[in-house]
Amino acid sequence: MTDPQVALMMLALFIVFVFLGFPIAFTLMAMGIGFGYYAYFDARRMWRDFDRLDETATTWDSWTTWIDGFLNNRIFDLFVNQTYTVMSNEVLTAVPLFLFMGYIVERANIVDKLFSTLNIASKNVPGSMGVAALITCALFATATGIVGAVVTLMGLLALPQMLKARYNPSFASGIICAGGTLGILIPPSIMLIVYAAASGVSIVRLYAAALLPGLTLVGLYLVYVIGRSILQPSSAPRPSDDEVPDVPVGQLLLMILTSFMPLAFLILAVLGSILFGLATPTEAASIGALGGIFLAVVYRAMTWQRLRESVYLTVRTTAMVCWLFVGSYTFSAVFSYLGGEHIISEFVQSLNLTPLMFLILAQLIIFLLGWPLEWSEIIIIFVPIFLPLLAIFEVDPLFFGILVALNLQTSFLTPPMAMSAYYLKGIAPPEVRLTQIFSGVMPFLFCVIVSMVLMYIFPQIVFHLPELFYGR
Repeated sequence: MTDPQVALMMLALFIVFVFLGFPIAFTLMAMGIGFGYYAYFDARRMWRDFDRLDETATTWDSWTTWIDGFLNNRIFDLFVNQTYTVMSNEVLTAVPLFLFMGYIVERANIVDKLFSTLNIASKNVPGSMGVAALITCALFATATGIVGAVVTLMGLLALPQMLKARYNPSFASGIICAGGTLGILIPPSIMLIVYAAASGVSIVRLYAAALLPGLTLVGLYLVYVIGRSILQPSSAPRPSDDEVPDVPVGQLLLMILTSFMPLAFLILAVLGSILFGLATPTEAASIGALGGIFLAVVYRAMTWQRLRESVYLTVRTTAMVCWLFVGSYTFSAVFSYLGGEHIISEFVQSLNLTPLMFLILAQLIIFLLGWPLEWSEIIIIFVPIFLPLLAIFEVDPLFFGILVALNLQTSFLTPPMAMSAYYLKGIAPPEVRLTQIFSGVMPFLFCVIVSMVLMYIFPQIVFHLPELFYGR
């Protein structure tokens, strides 16, 4: 077999192992080292110390020299260097800090007060409870960036109240599932940090580019929720005074000031300090983590157990991301050395695709990968395969990254592997069937596709803010 054929076999075996359920990070490292040993194998270099052995050498000397030669393969040097590169990456330093902020905010008991306040404030809006749940999901998802946590917590908090208010179970489930995924798109998004580390795109420009697409998607969700509530009132009945009481304006403003404003201020402070150049993403993440602790203390939710849980979950998730990067960097270096990247590039170019056709093909592949894989695995492992092709088709990596972030919304919403639906089903009342949840997320999936089409037609949705803040 030629080296490029070995590279393709390497990629095919990795996909097989993924579907068999092997741990992805360790599979990447094992395959990178295994195939890398073959790629960098050089018997003369590895066992050159044998030439220095004389007749007085013992059997022990021969065996130790052979073992030293066996380990003297460049793949081990590559693996160590890639590990050091990942661990010293300044962009990735922001990941544990944003994760810690999210886990602390999740435990600060702020979401229930936020939902209650928004529910009262939007009482006269069609589908008021759905609107309140969606905005709460958007804010909470933005603060945490952890889809499972947002969907689970909002499912426990908002879903029972919506069902009690005679909301259509499918409609209510779709709102929570769709709102819970927004955190991987709207800054400060951990997914965008990971994409920045994988692609070399400025995280600051990525955050600026993601704002308008994120707000566009939230706007489409709200249009759908309010529109359906008007056209089909039985899906979202207006709440009675017993369900949502009238509150004096002064009291409502106080409720907004104590529930909505702290979380909104924390998000805006972190994001604003990044966008306006007042702090680096890592410094802003540090501010966010400290702000999360402050909120937990103010809301009297800070306990040693909650702090311990937050630190543990942060370390566990960060370690997963870092080892995925180590495995991916090692795997991709060997894959490229064997000529696999060149083969893929030649194959794609032979298809004679236009830039638009290439973007659609790439997004379709990422959409399908979203069924069996997490977003982190797609960004770290598969997106780098597309990155060298962007220059060929004259596609801006910034634009591509935002498209991918939008596309990955669908990976959490598309049956049969819609993880948001399974998160919600795990804590939903027994009468809410999985098929109802799947049915409820489909209109929101259509909203995501519409937002992607709008980006294709009006790319300035992505480029306007980065160009306004930082120039071309």
